[in-house]
Amino acid sequence: MTKLSGKTALVTGASRGLGRASALALARMGAQVLVHYSSGAKEAEAVVAEIRKAGGRADTITADLSAPDGPHKLASQVRAVVGDRLDILVANAGISKSATIEATTVEDFDRLFAVNVRAPFFLVQQLLPIMGKDGSIVLLSSLGAHAAVGTLSAYAATKGAIDTLVKYFAAALGERGIRVNAVAPGIVATDMSNFAKTDEGQAFALGIQSLKRLAQPDDIGGVVAFLASDDARWISGDTVRVDGGSKL
Repeated sequence: MTKLSGKTALVTGASRGLGRASALALARMGAQVLVHYSSGAKEAEAVVAEIRKAGGRADTITADLSAPDGPHKLASQVRAVVGDRLDILVANAGISKSATIEATTVEDFDRLFAVNVRAPFFLVQQLLPIMGKDGSIVLLSSLGAHAAVGTLSAYAATKGAIDTLVKYFAAALGERGIRVNAVAPGIVATDMSNFAKTDEGQAFALGIQSLKRLAQPDDIGGVVAFLASDDARWISGDTVRVDGGSKL
């Protein structure tokens, strides 16, 4: 497919998991993809190599999004590669922390919000000058923002904040022709959901889903690419649940 031919895209946290799947899906649709990573250089290079082998265009780009100036540094690198036009931003990079209310530390809480909320907010801010009409921004929410799942209250709060930002960003940027949406995955077979690799974890996941298999990153990446494409041209301000019918 070439629905995104001629488009440029940045995917944060794209060295593995949902970010990797999103980057590959966008590349299959013809986009030039910037594969951001924080620490997984080899994995990011492997994603770029896979895209190039299939005839696509991709480059790696790195920045620490937990740092206050991380989004600003990343945006500067993006401009150096794509110039004055970025069509698609997928703010996928995120961290998780499972802890009871009593065991949650201030440091853990602040880091969760720094990476999951502050970084995408200021990345959008810094990239707006090069995002033009028909641009698409996709943020990452979570089932945890819509249902109580495990001991993830602080993490889930960051994803609730993302759902709110989607609405405000979409309202503010609509006049520029920029669409803003989010995807809210359920439990996916990634490193962030290592518990699902155990028999007990899989039983829990299947128990809350109407579809009885564990989700794979590609199940989410395709939806991200759809939201970035012109097929989703009349969707903005929405959070799309991609969770196999969890907690119905």
